[in-house]
Amino acid sequence: DAPARRVVVAEPRRIAARAAARRMAWLLGEKPGERVGYTVRGERVVGRHARVEVVTTGVLLQRLQRDQELTGVDVVVLDECHERHLDADTTAAFLWDVRQTLRPELRLVAASATTDAEGWSRLLGDAPVVEAPGVSYPVEVVWAPPARPVRPPHGMRVDPALLTHVASVVRRALAERDGDVLCFLPGVGEISRVAGRLGSLGDVDVLQVHGRAPAAVQD
Repeated sequence: DAPARRVVVAEPRRIAARAAARRMAWLLGEKPGERVGYTVRGERVVGRHARVEVVTTGVLLQRLQRDQELTGVDVVVLDECHERHLDADTTAAFLWDVRQTLRPELRLVAASATTDAEGWSRLLGDAPVVEAPGVSYPVEVVWAPPARPVRPPHGMRVDPALLTHVASVVRRALAERDGDVLCFLPGVGEISRVAGRLGSLGDVDVLQVHGRAPAAVQD
């Protein structure tokens, strides 16, 4: 049999690509690599008859550079399209040009929870907008500035005092609330240093998740 034509879903990060593929495969009662597979840097789990392939934006951009017509692909979904970075913008422009000049039948889908839907609709030739309402949860904003002034981040350097304060805020959140704490930091170094400052939390697992971590840790 000839290979099936595919839907390609582009995710901005490897962890998201793997997670999306595994979730879709699970919903179908399968393992990744059957009808749903994924390709990220250094790892490819895609069967010959896969109908959906989840890739990172960088992988899709490289594929477009090798094969501008995206042979065998019927639909491209750009997930998290509100995330503006070089690969994503270049890929979107590339796909728009491919559809205008080489593949007018290629279907493009831009998906996001927060993007300018009307703007993307115009960009894609007055494409229809499909809304999928989700569940909203109450959010309480707690302002927790440092007790003493700290230097703002400058270039690639973050004041160690600011990282110490971040760790103290995490400790406070754990003490005042049940459940887990998700802490966003700008880079691997900051993640490592804040995790080190939280090392004395005996009954709490401190997990460092970033792009350099092994796939097993990320997943």
